[in-house]
Amino acid sequence: MQETVYDPLRRKEVALTPEERVRQWFIGVLKEEMGVPVHMMMSEVSLTLPSGKPQRADLVVWNRDGNPLVIVECKRPDVTVDGKVTAQALRYNNVLNVRYIIVTSGVATYVFEKAGDRFEPRKDLPEWSTMLQPASDQPAETAAEDR
Repeated sequence: MQETVYDPLRRKEVALTPEERVRQWFIGVLKEEMGVPVHMMMSEVSLTLPSGKPQRADLVVWNRDGNPLVIVECKRPDVTVDGKVTAQALRYNNVLNVRYIIVTSGVATYVFEKAGDRFEPRKDLPEWSTMLQPASDQPAETAAEDR
């Protein structure tokens, strides 16, 4: 019998795969470290790419207006978080149009903030209150945070 874990966002038991373990850990990061209210997050968000291909974003954080604010792409700890993983999140962004993209394997976590028509790396995880503020014209701080 496969081990399960309760997903507070889907409100049900789900199979505890290595990727799911990372997703559940990052739900805790969003809630505890970044201050995101649980009701403003969703797991496994269905979307359809411009090509017509259905996909699912691992985690999406919404703003108070009900618009997508953050895409989080979670990978198993043994997956290298590279440009391919980031490109996947960027494809999802073609549909969701978010301000932040986070990619994580639980080992390495990278945060990007929209700056004009591109995403710039940040060195920190922004707090919920910061994410809700209007975007500034200042470039995002550079670097990435390893966890």
